[in-house]
Amino acid sequence: MSNSTKGSSRNPPKTGQAVAASDEAGEISLTRGENLVLVLDTPKGRGVFASKDIPAKTVLEVSPVLVLDPVENSEHICKTDLYNYTYNWPYMPPIPAKVQQEASPKSKITTTQAVIFGLGSMFNHSTMFQNVGWERDVTKLVITYTSLRDIKAGEELCISYGDVGRLTFKDADHARMEAEKDPDDWTDMLDIIDYID
Repeated sequence: MSNSTKGSSRNPPKTGQAVAASDEAGEISLTRGENLVLVLDTPKGRGVFASKDIPAKTVLEVSPVLVLDPVENSEHICKTDLYNYTYNWPYMPPIPAKVQQEASPKSKITTTQAVIFGLGSMFNHSTMFQNVGWERDVTKLVITYTSLRDIKAGEELCISYGDVGRLTFKDADHARMEAEKDPDDWTDMLDIIDYID
């Protein structure tokens, strides 16, 4: 990750500045921004909001993840509410030690789900008003959330859950965006390009 800085329990990182980074002891620095609150009753359910203004490119949260075994996921987790709070995650099955000693086997990477701890699973989706980006670190098993632009106090922090066609719920932002769409207006596209920078 480009913003990586070292930190440990002996020398903790400053809030909002560090992202997941292993030090010599094999530790990972976890970060949570000071200006975040969880609001329990919003039109989307629970949601994360800014209690004070947050500048662009601030690390808001580094959340550890628990990668689920694909069989356990399909037989158990998919049948519960917990499934609605998981993220797609690459999965490589463990290779038994005996097989590793006999040859250098190649495992096929598949997709499973991961449970995101901390505030990671509380960020709601927005197609139009996404103001938080996230980066998955499959080696360290963490996700880093960063503000994409300046966020005002009282504003909800939203991420994109991905392609509208793959969502497991009706996307209110997408329906509104389609209804208000002006085929000759490229303003929204220019705003998105600014976020990428």
